[in-house]
Amino acid sequence: MAAGGERPTGRMSAEVTDSNPYSRLMALKRMGIVEDYELLLFDYDRVELANMNRLFFQPHQAGLSKVEAAKNTLRNINPDVEFEVHNYNITTMDNFQHFMDRIRGGGLVEGKAVDLVLSCVDNFEARMAINAACNELPQVWMESGVSENAVSGHIQLVVPGETACFACAPPLVVAANIDERTLKREGVCAASLPTTMAIVSGLLVQNVLKYLLGFGSVSYYLGYNAMQDYFPTMRLKPNPQCDDRSCRLQQEQYKKREAERPNTETVDDEEEKEDEVKHEDNDWGIELVSEISEEELKAASGSVPDLPQGITVAYTVPDQQTPPDNAEVVGDTGQSLEELMAAMKSL
Repeated sequence: MAAGGERPTGRMSAEVTDSNPYSRLMALKRMGIVEDYELLLFDYDRVELANMNRLFFQPHQAGLSKVEAAKNTLRNINPDVEFEVHNYNITTMDNFQHFMDRIRGGGLVEGKAVDLVLSCVDNFEARMAINAACNELPQVWMESGVSENAVSGHIQLVVPGETACFACAPPLVVAANIDERTLKREGVCAASLPTTMAIVSGLLVQNVLKYLLGFGSVSYYLGYNAMQDYFPTMRLKPNPQCDDRSCRLQQEQYKKREAERPNTETVDDEEEKEDEVKHEDNDWGIELVSEISEEELKAASGSVPDLPQGITVAYTVPDQQTPPDNAEVVGDTGQSLEELMAAMKSL
């Protein structure tokens, strides 16, 4: 739902045809994999010429609020998505309460919570406001960001009580008591490398699809370092001494839920034992032996090159072993293959 109750004027045909540019989306909707979408957009800045490097805004949108410009761009991409935009500062008291109310009841079905909150803000205060709201509700959300020098970024899944929230591990700008507002310069857009932002936003969207559609492994934390093409991953545990009271409360509730959950990993020893396979006839003398040990595998494999962490080889070429000096070696008789085959047939 857009601001003021405004609805998109055009809707794309649901027919799955080659002429329909959204045919894949419609096919997924028919299969029940993808349902309708609604995006709630919150921001209070206006589009400036310095934002044109984002490749998302367009020059004719200069002066519009960022949420209105984003709605217009996204509606042109897919008119089937419903939008609800709010152009205000979520860090103020009144706006923060309304922000929480829309997370709690602004889902596709009015009155139900949203499925996921995405944080793409560029300042600490806004991140802390999102963090406080999601901890109190509680609401799963994904945080993302690009560094000030624009050559690194990260995405992070935050599950209140289960993983570290944004306040559990504050960034250096807060740990060093730096006022981040002094870091911004007039007319300059921080993190002004659109390639880095495109990569980080792509990683964020990919993680969202895995989380909502339930495939693959959802990343709890995935970083990106453009200088070394390095993608560190980790899972951050919550801090028991977190400054956010709601975070500590969610941690206690998560521990209680885990303690009450039945232990499904315990299996009777009888079920684990496999029945011994017996064959009355075994004319060929086939035997079932244990799997090759790791030591035997290393002995039968070739040398493995030095590789960075997380990369392994699929197979290696065995080293050519020279026979020992006392080994019996068959001499060369000078006979051709056909002659040897004829001699074997005559035996």
